Amino acid sequence: MTGTGVPEQKRAGLAFLGWTTVGAGGVLGVLTTLTVGIFVLPATALLAGFLAWRRRGTLAGPGLLTGFGLVPLYVAYLNRSGPGNVCTTTAVSQSCIQEMSPWLWLGAGLCLAGAGTVLALVSRRSGRRLTGADTARPCRYWW
Repeated sequence: MTGTGVPEQKRAGLAFLGWTTVGAGGVLGVLTTLTVGIFVLPATALLAGFLAWRRRGTLAGPGLLTGFGLVPLYVAYLNRSGPGNVCTTTAVSQSCIQEMSPWLWLGAGLCLAGAGTVLALVSRRSGRRLTGADTARPCRYWW
């Protein structure tokens, strides 16, 4: 425990969730720059600054990677009835929209989020900080 009474394991988990939020907000902000991105990016930058100021950068790489995977998972969820035309009928109207296949988005999201989560667990178990080289080439240890 630290002097504030919050266990270090809980602090690390909250830091990971914070960096995951920064990753998801960054991707969402960049992809939607012309609409809501101008509002999302400053809030994301503030959160990243706060986490860096509190020296919670140990799980920054894995958290960002996990956050990058949340946006494709959300796109896969939105397209869960696809691919093709999806029609909705009510008592007074009918509307049809074209949806993409969710499988590519689901695969990309699961790979990114899964890799980030595995890297976070490896980092916490080994008790060391992951460097940029570790997150850029995580498979080099398995060759």
